[in-house]
Amino acid sequence: MRAALLHETGQDKLDVLDDVEAVGFGPGRARIRIRATGLCHSDVSAMNGVLPQPAPFVPGHEGAGEVLDVGDGVTHVKEGDRVLVCWLPACGRCPACRRGQTQLCLAGFMNAGTPNFRRTEGGADVFGFAGTGTFAEEVVVDASCAVPIPDDVPFDIAALIGCGVTTGLGAAINTADVAAGSSVAVIGCGGVGIAAIQGARVKGAAEIVAVDPVASRREAALKFGATRAVAPDELADARRTVTANEGFDYVFEVVGKSSTARTAYETTRRGGTLCVVGAGAMDDQVQFTMFELFFDEKRILPSLYGGGDVLRSYERAIALWRAGRIDLEGMITHRVRLAEVNEALEQMRSGTALRTCIEL
Repeated sequence: MRAALLHETGQDKLDVLDDVEAVGFGPGRARIRIRATGLCHSDVSAMNGVLPQPAPFVPGHEGAGEVLDVGDGVTHVKEGDRVLVCWLPACGRCPACRRGQTQLCLAGFMNAGTPNFRRTEGGADVFGFAGTGTFAEEVVVDASCAVPIPDDVPFDIAALIGCGVTTGLGAAINTADVAAGSSVAVIGCGGVGIAAIQGARVKGAAEIVAVDPVASRREAALKFGATRAVAPDELADARRTVTANEGFDYVFEVVGKSSTARTAYETTRRGGTLCVVGAGAMDDQVQFTMFELFFDEKRILPSLYGGGDVLRSYERAIALWRAGRIDLEGMITHRVRLAEVNEALEQMRSGTALRTCIEL
C-alpha cells in the first residue's frame, strides 16, 4: 500500500512509497482503511524532533476510515463500520482511568514503541506516530483506537474530531471551564487555537481576542467567533482596551513554546487562568518566580487532549456540529491527496492553513 514515510528525524520532506504494509494484526486489534486524515502541527513537531518519536515512521494521528477486519475478542466494532482513530485510548483499568481522568491513561503509549508498519522491500520496520500513523492507506491499531462514528459525519470532519477539535474545544470547556461573560485571549490560531476560540464562544465568553502573527489566521479567527484579532505586538494594546490593563480572565497558550507561555502568564489577570494547550519540547523550560506564583494566584492548567474523557468529548463535538454551534467544515482550508503531502507540509509550516485534510 501507499504511505508517507519520514526516514530520519530532522528531514523536512516525506517520501510517499508504495511498498509499505501494516503489521501487527491479531487478537484485540483492528485493521482500518484510512479515508481522510488531518495534518496536525504535532506531526511536524515529531518530524523535526520537538516531540519524541522513533524513526523511520509514518506521521499522522487524526484519521478516520472504515474497519476492514477485527481480531478475536473485539466486539465494539466490526468489518464495514465507520470509525475515527483515537491516538490516546483509555484502558479503563489504570489508576488514572479509575479516577475518571481517562485522558491521562498511558496504556495507549505502550504500543508507540512497537513498529506497526514494514517495508516489503528489505523488511525494515517502520513506526507509526503516536502508535497510529494515519498517513497511510491502512493502519493496524489496538481496537480501542477505533471509535465508531455516525453515518452522517463525513470522514474529514471525523478526522479533525480525532485530535485538534477535541483538544481545543476541551481546553475551553473541560479544563478552563470558561465562565459566561468573561474575557479570553487565545495565543496561536491554528486548528487547535480555532477550536479553543469556538469552545470559548460556546461557553459564552464576552470578549475573545485571537493572537497570531499570520494575517490570514487572524482573519479566519474572526469568522470562528473571535471578537477581535491582533498580531503578537498588538496584544498589550488589546489588553488595555479590553480589560483596562487588568489582564484577561482566561488565556490559552496554543503554540507550545516557553516564550509564548510566559507572555500568556503575563497577559492573564491576577486570579485568572492560564491554560497551556500547545505541545512543546521536553527541554524548553519556562520560568516563574516563587513570589509571583504566590502573590498573583493565577491558575496554570495544562490541558492534554482536551482534559476530559475523549469518547464523551467526541460525542459532544458531533452534537455541537450538528446543532450548528461550531463550524468544522470551515476549519478544513486545504485538501490534498497523499501524493501532495509535502505541499501540505509547506502550508502547515508557513502557518497559512488552519487544517489540511489529506484524502486517501
